[in-house]
Amino acid sequence: MAHYSIKDLEQLSGIKAHTIRIWEKRYQLIKPGRTQTNIRLYSDDDLRRILNVSILSRHGFKISRIAAFHEAEISEKILHLSQNSSSHVDQVEALVVSMIELDESKFNRILSASVTKIGFEDSYIHIIFPFLEKTGMLWQAGTINPAQEHFITNLIRQRLIVAIDGAQTNYDPNAKKFLLFMQEGDFHELGLLFFHYMLARRGQKVLYLGSSIPYNDIPRICDVYQPDFLITLFVTPINEEYYSSYMKFVAGHPAHIRAFISGQQVVHSGRKFPHNVSLVNDPHHFSEELKQALSR
Repeated sequence: MAHYSIKDLEQLSGIKAHTIRIWEKRYQLIKPGRTQTNIRLYSDDDLRRILNVSILSRHGFKISRIAAFHEAEISEKILHLSQNSSSHVDQVEALVVSMIELDESKFNRILSASVTKIGFEDSYIHIIFPFLEKTGMLWQAGTINPAQEHFITNLIRQRLIVAIDGAQTNYDPNAKKFLLFMQEGDFHELGLLFFHYMLARRGQKVLYLGSSIPYNDIPRICDVYQPDFLITLFVTPINEEYYSSYMKFVAGHPAHIRAFISGQQVVHSGRKFPHNVSLVNDPHHFSEELKQALSR
């Protein structure tokens, strides 16, 4: 059972701590525990309820009415709203609830409804990516456990693999060759898999090496495969020796190879890159960069 402060609830739900305290006192929406120093301490059930209340209140339900609902009624209304809402915020918060509850059926129904409406690529960019960012916040704060994180990432990974398989069509006559990999010791490949999907959908040729690739393998593979582009993500802390060797290799490659680099460890790092390396901030940014790269 995870424990949250009122600031955690505020950050994750967007509801001000002052408002949460009022709802708690006036409507008994949640009943926090207390530390020995009398500081409020909230549970998974409290977080789930506040997220649900946040969604319902945005859709015009009065707090007094929400407080009177049974849990089953709330779950039913949230699922209906999440499947039919055009608000990405609603869907992200509903996915957080499905992760906390370990509810695979709810996760699949919410995501499937979004894919039907706006397609897989836009669903990832506007819903899954923000959801994963929020999951990262929960993980760093220690408020979700490994089972919850593995449960949800494996569901998303399965979706990505199916989407990649479905996107493998005839190559574009002018297809470029892309080599995708992650640094040794980095196993968080969801973002890289999505880039693979985007490339496959656009008819590009992809050699996907995946996670934890030793640096010494990269030059040898490039000699054989002769890629036009390299793509790598740094999600876990950077191995500086690996990073330095990789940047020197890209900058000095005689074929003037180009590279995309992304991941939370580099996006906000302030690092400078060689002229033929492009920093990608997020999946939407990659879509824009890719469009320019393929038009050259």
